[in-house]
Amino acid sequence: MVLLFHQASSNAGEYTTIAPRLNALGFAALALDQRSGGSGWGRSNRTAKAFRGTVGFEQALSDMEAAVDWAKADGRRKVIVWGSSYSASLVFLLAAKHPEIAGVLAFSPGEYFSTRNIVRKAAAKVSAPIFVSSASDAGEIAEAKEIIDAAPASVRVQYRPKTGTHGSSSLRADSNPYGASENWGAVEAFLAKLK
Repeated sequence: MVLLFHQASSNAGEYTTIAPRLNALGFAALALDQRSGGSGWGRSNRTAKAFRGTVGFEQALSDMEAAVDWAKADGRRKVIVWGSSYSASLVFLLAAKHPEIAGVLAFSPGEYFSTRNIVRKAAAKVSAPIFVSSASDAGEIAEAKEIIDAAPASVRVQYRPKTGTHGSSSLRADSNPYGASENWGAVEAFLAKLK
C-alpha cells in the first residue's frame, strides 16, 4: 500500500495520473486530502475546506498519521509513504515515528518548518529504504541531499532529474512533458526493490 500525500495548495487530485501507474506496477495506492492544501488539479481539497482557515504544514501530520493507522488496521503488511514538497518533508517525521514503514519516497523535501533541522533530525532515525527527488534546481537538490545524507538507511537513492518540477508533479506529463517519463524510470527502479 502506497500512501500518497500532496503538496501545498493541492489535494489528492495531484495523484490522478500517478496512482493508476502505481496500480499497474502492482501497488495499491491511496491519495488523500490533507488539512493543509487547496484547489488544484481540477478539484477542491475537502479536508482543508472543512478546517476553514489557515492551517500550517505541520498540522497535516495528523492526517498522515491517520492514513498509516488506517492502512495497518486494514491489514496492509507493507506500507510505503510518498510525499510531495512539504509532505515530502513530513514523511520523514512519519517514518521516524513508525519504523514499520517499508519505504519512503520524497519529492522535493526541505526544511519548510519553524523548528530548525527537524527534517534532518527525523531522517537520522529512518532505516527504511529512501528515494528522494527534486526539481532541476541546485538549491533544491542540495537541500534534499542534506536530508537523505542524514539517514542511516542502507538503501538511499537521490535522483537528480535532468528535467524536473517541484514535488510529485515531476511525474505528470501535463506538468513535466519533457521529463516525466525519464523520472518514472527512476521511481520504478526504486519501487522494484520494495516488492
